[in-house]
Amino acid sequence: MRRRLRAALTAGVLATALLAGSAEAVPTAPAAARTPAPAARPRSTTDWSVAVVDSTTARYTPSTIGGWSYPVGLYLYGQYLTYRRTHDARYLSYIKSYADRFVKSDGSIDQSFDSLDSMQTGRLLVVLHHETGQDRYRKAARKIRDRLDTYPRTSDGGFWHADTSSRAHQLWSDGVYMVNPFLVEYGKEFGDATYADDEAAKQLYVYGSHLQTPDGLLRHAYDESRTASWADPVTGLAPEHWCRAVGWYAMAVTDVLDALPAQHPRRPELLAMLRKLAAGLETYQDPATGRWFQVIDKGGRADDWTETSCSSMFTYALSRGVQQGYLDPHYAQVARRGYEGVLAQLSVGSDGRTDLAGISVGTNVGDYAYYIARTRATNDLHGLGAFLIMNEQLRTAHPSQRGDQS
Repeated sequence: MRRRLRAALTAGVLATALLAGSAEAVPTAPAAARTPAPAARPRSTTDWSVAVVDSTTARYTPSTIGGWSYPVGLYLYGQYLTYRRTHDARYLSYIKSYADRFVKSDGSIDQSFDSLDSMQTGRLLVVLHHETGQDRYRKAARKIRDRLDTYPRTSDGGFWHADTSSRAHQLWSDGVYMVNPFLVEYGKEFGDATYADDEAAKQLYVYGSHLQTPDGLLRHAYDESRTASWADPVTGLAPEHWCRAVGWYAMAVTDVLDALPAQHPRRPELLAMLRKLAAGLETYQDPATGRWFQVIDKGGRADDWTETSCSSMFTYALSRGVQQGYLDPHYAQVARRGYEGVLAQLSVGSDGRTDLAGISVGTNVGDYAYYIARTRATNDLHGLGAFLIMNEQLRTAHPSQRGDQS
């Protein structure tokens, strides 16, 4: 009865919001495609999550923001966190309108889920079921859960990055965020937590055991077959620590730790990996800007540059890790420097909309020169989504710790 009542109330709110937004203006081109206008510096009193969401939803309708893809899913999850705090029904109705482009009324969804990237947007299905109670979202999310039963794995159980010949036998640090936060949230929402928690924790451990290096950072990828052009013939590892790949892992391990029961057997292993990573991030944080470099450990090179999306991801993970007691309290100051560094990349144009700069576009596995040459975009959804997740965390973080320091 409570679920039906909540669904009815939510449906009414959504309908009202959709009607209120029916006269939506035609979206303008993304900021990166416009001539930059003189920028106003952010003021600390502004609610930057609301400003970024309002700017992005003015630029794009739910139909034009993009297809079923993880950058859109990341951004909209950040928008959902903003909705959860502000209760602005427009934000949730926008997410629902986007998802309903893909999820039919009977719960069918025209996606094969043959890559981890394609699964990340499934978080929105769990969110929408939780908020509306509509069974169509459970059925669509179930398709991802069932796909994992037959999804290909490495010999030690790690999910391949994609079920294609070009990604066979490969683990990418990116992949842990694409599936594991969805998995633990699915398990909680639909009573499948025993499987979901065990699988997510296993995946993070397997990935970390291959990709994490002695300095605490993670290489971008690992190829069990050692046949990829980028793979070291002995270790199977990619040559570099690409910052956003490491950022995906940092957020994923934090989110999964939040979901795991206190006595879960893999909890100590994941805490150790997070703490080792945090130490590496502190070592390589740029002292001048508070951000992190595109190739994290080579910031001393003249052509390396600080990247906004990974800096947001690291800031989130460090702040959340301190708040939850996973990390030593001194990392709160590392997170604060990161936060200030990301805010320095945010401006307001003459049109009144926010612009977030210095975001690497989507990236495959490569060498140093490849990463450094990637386009530095403004308002790329990778960066906007990471910013919202970070900003919502930093708005509410408290320095007091819980007892998870064992």
